[in-house]
Amino acid sequence: MVGLHKSEFANPVVNWIDQRLPLFSMMKNEYSSFPTPKNFNYFWNFGALAMINLMIMVATGVFLAMHYTPNTAMAFDSVERIMRDVNYGWLLRYVHMNGASMFFIVVYIHIFRGLYYGSYKNPRELLWMLGVVILLLMMATAFMGYVLPWGQMSYWGATVITNLFSAFPVVGESIVTWLWGGFSVDNATLNRFFSLHYLLPFVIIAVVFLHVIALHITGSNNPLGIEPKGPQDTIPFHPYYTIKDSVGMCVYLTVFAILVFFAPNFLGHPDNYIPANPLATPADVVPEWYFLPYYAILRSVPNKLIGVLMLFGSIGVMFILPWLDTSPVRSARFRPIYRQLIWVFVIDCLVLGYVGAKPPQGSILLIGRVATAYYFLHYLVILPLLGKLERPLPLPESISQPVTRGGGPLPAGAAATPMEKV
Repeated sequence: MVGLHKSEFANPVVNWIDQRLPLFSMMKNEYSSFPTPKNFNYFWNFGALAMINLMIMVATGVFLAMHYTPNTAMAFDSVERIMRDVNYGWLLRYVHMNGASMFFIVVYIHIFRGLYYGSYKNPRELLWMLGVVILLLMMATAFMGYVLPWGQMSYWGATVITNLFSAFPVVGESIVTWLWGGFSVDNATLNRFFSLHYLLPFVIIAVVFLHVIALHITGSNNPLGIEPKGPQDTIPFHPYYTIKDSVGMCVYLTVFAILVFFAPNFLGHPDNYIPANPLATPADVVPEWYFLPYYAILRSVPNKLIGVLMLFGSIGVMFILPWLDTSPVRSARFRPIYRQLIWVFVIDCLVLGYVGAKPPQGSILLIGRVATAYYFLHYLVILPLLGKLERPLPLPESISQPVTRGGGPLPAGAAATPMEKV
């Protein structure tokens, strides 16, 4: 019929809907028949795992919000009621609480994959930048969510982190007052943090949607870091990578379940099971583990303003990474020096995380300063120079070449292997 989208699905109901609203055709084109490089390894599972984790966080968060009371006099007790009186409330809370940690683990591995295989380079610069925006939104959402239980770490964490903005000249105090909704961390602060914590996941979903669109426009990178040369280098996303993602999802959910059922408080802080008390400061205010590297950078310099600028700069430098790395080769497989230095960078980030969990004194402070210096040297000095000094290894002509020898004839006298016969 004139004006209807042409649809050829076997199911008549699906076909009728798709003719008028081609959602099924879009899903088929973008997730079923979408051509993807044939050489993905399991590092490429973590993008899908991040989306699954996001859905888990949104679903559990909606149900928890039904029972939570954003009032300083009742917030802590409402969380305890969820744990004790709401049917499976303990499960919802533990899944949501540990889901934040699992989300950051998955996203940090996803970022590492991008760094190792050069997924931020032309033409995927905007795809990478949207990913950094998602990371920032995750951090803001996680910070506000950590305040909601209204325990000791919630209250004092909110007080310390929001006070950082007072380091900015002229406008700093006004920003802090605006964040608090008053002159101290109190009921107005808790209310606005609850509102934003509920809203921001839907903003993350919107940015993830843009992230996926950008991915499907430029296509995926791959372990070789070269573009597909034709149909021989790609396979449909379904069923090959849906099956591979399913294997990764089973492993991920197993680890998640072990954490929730056997060690639900392993990644938390015991002081947060003490009701917030503005008159009793904890011995050491420590953020959640996924913020510890940035916390170490903040504390590495004695000047508060410089520390805050370095804190924001540690994320901001990732936005300009596509232009800092001057090497024409993407994958670390073909960059022998970079392949070593990227692991040095990972170790440096782990050291920063360790330093962030310790009091800033003595040798810990010195180690934190050295690790902070190397963090910025890696981005601002090493990557620009390495692209000009390093001699990359020869790249294969196509994605298929390392497996099929490019489809060309075998050398004279060489016998075909069983795989080549197939």
